[in-house]
Amino acid sequence: MRRSLTFPFILSLVFFDALLLYAQTATSTSAQSSNPQAKPSAAPEANVMVEELKKSSDAGKRARAAHELGKAQDASAIPALAGALSDPSEKVRREVILALAQMHRPETLDDLIKATQDAEEGNRVLAVQSLVGYYTGIIPTSGVSGFVKKEVKRAQAHFTPDTTRIAPGLSVEPNVITALDATLKDTRSARASRVAAKGLGILVARAAVPDLIKAAHSSDKPLSLEALNALSKIEDRSAGGELVDLLDSPDKDIMQQACVTIGILRTSQAAAKLQSIFESDTDQKSKEKALEGLAYLGAPISTPLFTKALGSDDKDIRTSAAEGLARIADPKTLPELEKAVMAERDADAKLAIEYAITALGKLDYLSEIVNDLSSKTWGGVAQPYLIELARIPGFLAKLYPYLQSPNAGVRKGLCTVLMFSGDRTSLDQLDRLSHDPSGDVAAQALEAKRAIRARLDVAATTPTTGSHQ
Repeated sequence: MRRSLTFPFILSLVFFDALLLYAQTATSTSAQSSNPQAKPSAAPEANVMVEELKKSSDAGKRARAAHELGKAQDASAIPALAGALSDPSEKVRREVILALAQMHRPETLDDLIKATQDAEEGNRVLAVQSLVGYYTGIIPTSGVSGFVKKEVKRAQAHFTPDTTRIAPGLSVEPNVITALDATLKDTRSARASRVAAKGLGILVARAAVPDLIKAAHSSDKPLSLEALNALSKIEDRSAGGELVDLLDSPDKDIMQQACVTIGILRTSQAAAKLQSIFESDTDQKSKEKALEGLAYLGAPISTPLFTKALGSDDKDIRTSAAEGLARIADPKTLPELEKAVMAERDADAKLAIEYAITALGKLDYLSEIVNDLSSKTWGGVAQPYLIELARIPGFLAKLYPYLQSPNAGVRKGLCTVLMFSGDRTSLDQLDRLSHDPSGDVAAQALEAKRAIRARLDVAATTPTTGSHQ
């Protein structure tokens, strides 16, 4: 199995269906707001549940009413649900939060923000999850107890970085970020702070970077790990220098996650320390994470180290070595990479070496990497490699012929590559695919066009600071 890597080398695409739902919801809401007569009318059953939610003296019945209103997704019930956020019963408020989340409508956001201040810790956690879920489509359901317990176990167990991140160009309401940031800093609940840190990373919340840096130095280990993972997703390079001290953390998990995060943030001043960890640390995982961080940095000074590491007995070391050489892109290393690819027997490491050879300008393996996009096994690895390759000046034109592939999985995968790395020249290519016979390909092409246009708009109005990728 491919090792688990942090964005940008591996990314979650769970957001795509959610984005379509988000767009459809926004369109529907806009149409209703432009027509004052278009207020949704409540179904008779909803009227009964609303009355029970408002007037029943039985908390169990009020909770059941909120639950049923959420299942019905009847927007006319939103005002009643909002009012019930002040219900004296924690159980009722919990079901109200879940019901508002299931509505998936913009007018619920302020109510969910209010719920992040609920007196009960579990409800604050659910409110944060629901706000993030509005943008990702991953929302808590009626299995709330199991949902919360799963989060607790995740925090207590060995940390596994989560790679979910919203699509480029998707706008998040500033007050949502403000609410999550406030929850991150709220000292009442470590659990809610951890979930908020995770959510801020998923929503790519640049405004929260200073507070996430502080959280990365928290004495609460799960919070520190979540904050480091979030900073990896946000990719604000200005944060890297303030995390270098964590490479000396006595906690191995924090130090290892810091190695990767600092590498992703291209923190060049950490190169010597990362190399020292790789060469001197007796813990094999620490060595692997240090080299992974160095691979993200791609500093030319590491070329001899990467070249030597191509011969390691550890496939993860060989994989990172190849990825590092890909970023350095020194043509002098091509013979070593070609020798290594012929000798490599591990599929993960071989794909990484093929990626490196392609990054150096030799296209012998490009077709194989592109065709892997349709593979359930390798698509999640090939796609991030191609996203990086597509950022090399002049490389996009080499990908465009593959948009005519007879394989719909390849065409769809390339649309995602262009969503992250396409430029103005990609728009005409995607316009043709927006009429593709495959509905999945056509939808992904439209989403890629939206993301590229959003990126171009931002580039046209934002001064270059060098802090962001």
